[in-house]
Amino acid sequence: MNMSVKIKVTVRAFCQNQVLRSELLEVFPNAEFNEGGHRYQGQELVDYLDDVDGAIVGLDPMTSDVIRKLTNLKVISKFGVGLDNVDVEFAKSQGKVIGWSGGVNRRSVAEEAIGFMLGLTHNLFQTSYQLKQGFWNKNGGVQLSGRTVGIVGCGFVGADLLKLLQPFGCKLLICDILDKTSIAKQYQASQVEFSEIVVESDILSLHVPLTELTQNMIDAAVLQRMKTTAFVINTSRGPVIDQTALKEALMKGEISGAALDVFEEEPPKDLEFLALPNLIPTPHIGGNAEEAVLAMGRSAIAHLKTAFISL
Repeated sequence: MNMSVKIKVTVRAFCQNQVLRSELLEVFPNAEFNEGGHRYQGQELVDYLDDVDGAIVGLDPMTSDVIRKLTNLKVISKFGVGLDNVDVEFAKSQGKVIGWSGGVNRRSVAEEAIGFMLGLTHNLFQTSYQLKQGFWNKNGGVQLSGRTVGIVGCGFVGADLLKLLQPFGCKLLICDILDKTSIAKQYQASQVEFSEIVVESDILSLHVPLTELTQNMIDAAVLQRMKTTAFVINTSRGPVIDQTALKEALMKGEISGAALDVFEEEPPKDLEFLALPNLIPTPHIGGNAEEAVLAMGRSAIAHLKTAFISL
């Protein structure tokens, strides 16, 4: 036990999980939890973490300004897989330890992407909603089997998605800034340029980190080049898609539909966009299957333990 170390957790999913709470308290008895599930940012985040030695954070904006003010903070342990909300280089320059493991929720996110693919192609979500309104729509869409699926970003989640797609006999295309020849060969996929994957895909699934290169990578010009029968899926980060351009494309029928688990702003405020009949929106739950929550939480605890043993 680390009786003298003070830890705080900002993440609602962690704080509501009794298994993770117990496991953290076994190691750090002074740990405190964000009981109200408040979304902290800016000075509020600074005030909440002001007196702690270590923090488990999720999507909280750990900017250079926030980190600079947290002079007592020694360890930032990440619940989740993205680091786009943490100014990593600045944190390291201030002597902070960053605890992070990639891919711990890969299966949960990959399975959600498969669910979106099946829901979009078979028209499951739209017909279900219509039936609840009393409308009997027999349009069963098309099969996923045999479709051309383009996976943009072939890291942990993208690679797992390739594995899950094997029984469907899809034509698989991947696009990545790194050479993915080995994994492409393993799963009978072809690595192609972004310009090709956009044009050829029946389903375009995005699995990239948010960087300067990927922000708004799906814009109006890209959407106009896609098949009118194509679907777009985003389970990575919201700003990867120009949401205004996507809204317009869906309203005009430039593409057939989209499924989003992430948004430019979360929670999203554009209710007209969310209500579009050819959009499937979910509240950033891709990595929140019970097994994934436990895996991410235990990873965050492990990084704290390792860091405070060495400090």
